[in-house]
Amino acid sequence: MSEKIFTLKDNTTGVAAELQSHEGTLGPEVIDVRKLYAQTGKFTFDPGFASTASCKSAITFIDGDEGVLLYRGYPVEQLAAKSSFIEVCYLLLYGELPTQVELDKFDNSIRTHTMINETMLRLFNGFHHDAHPMAMVSGVVGSMSAFYHDTMDIQNARHREIFSHRIVAKLPTIAAAAYKHTLGQPFMYPRNDLDYSSNLLNMFFSVPAEDFELDPVAVEAIDLLLILHADHEQNCSTSTVRLAGSSGANPYSAIAAGISALWGPAHGGANEAVLNMLEKIGSVKNINKYVAKAKDKDDAFRLMGFGHRVYKNFDPRATIIRDMCHKVLEKLGRKDDPLFELALELEQVALKDDYFVEKKLYPNVDFYSGIIYRALGIHPSMFTVMFAIARTVGWVSHWQEMITDAEHRIGRPRQLYTGPENRDYLDVAKR
Repeated sequence: MSEKIFTLKDNTTGVAAELQSHEGTLGPEVIDVRKLYAQTGKFTFDPGFASTASCKSAITFIDGDEGVLLYRGYPVEQLAAKSSFIEVCYLLLYGELPTQVELDKFDNSIRTHTMINETMLRLFNGFHHDAHPMAMVSGVVGSMSAFYHDTMDIQNARHREIFSHRIVAKLPTIAAAAYKHTLGQPFMYPRNDLDYSSNLLNMFFSVPAEDFELDPVAVEAIDLLLILHADHEQNCSTSTVRLAGSSGANPYSAIAAGISALWGPAHGGANEAVLNMLEKIGSVKNINKYVAKAKDKDDAFRLMGFGHRVYKNFDPRATIIRDMCHKVLEKLGRKDDPLFELALELEQVALKDDYFVEKKLYPNVDFYSGIIYRALGIHPSMFTVMFAIARTVGWVSHWQEMITDAEHRIGRPRQLYTGPENRDYLDVAKR
């Protein structure tokens, strides 16, 4: 990583700061402002941290202008076409693709960690029947520190590895338990003979009273969606995990914090918002009306699932998942569903409309993922939970990277204070 000196000068006072500039392997260089306050008495101001690199990371790279997403240097397109989610998990956690022996060992470890403590399972009975699944998942994940406190020494490499395998393995079981609780159905235990995505679907949809046959297209679609959502650089929830973990908090609480951040509608709730939008549009015959509303800057209506804050050209994940979306609808015979007909027609209108093309407002991964989940029979309240299952391995990878970083320190952003100046307290009788 090359370095050079960047000089910043205040033209009013003449005070100058000499700051190092760092260049990574890909992407824009960054200016190290850690000495800025000491040299100038000033902080930087960057609401939302949109122009601030909060850490060094070797996990994921995004080029939003070119529509590039790399996991550990591998294009997501290649991983989606040739890999499996469990192999991508290994890649993100360990930095390299595994040999067959390493993959088999890792896969076996994940399969044998899927069960959750029976006492933990009974926690779900304490939640109201209509509790949101994300509330349950966040709460139960946070409680894991009360069950596995013997392996939470964050300075112990073996403890960190056990935690990593445990949380990746148990998230589908916790998610399925939350789903079954909302349905009033019996909890289904994990099966070690099934692969990760098959096990997830089996726990979601099987019941003790009858056999359940997994649809291979459904399994393929879920595995693909998990790969595409596994990591996405320093997004809100990942940054939350890093910030919470920077205090030395136990890793389960850091992951629970990430789940809570993901629950926000501006982050993980986007695919559910897509379905809400489609239901609001209601019919194919209303598309032109709502497209016109979306173009009107004075109208509050927005087309959800189009464009992306990071990708200014196209979302590479959407290109991959689009074909799977059509494959799922074709296989499951759901194309005659009015909502799916509406979604596919809206997709075509947006891809051809000059307004959307000029602004590069292409359908993103959230547009297609919500449609797939609905076609598979997954309730919209579970969409963000599915996102959390996929993203857990990314959160853990970033947490691991942060804990082992020699430059790691507790996160402590600064502020631009705009409140009252120093003033004296007045007794209540004199106010």
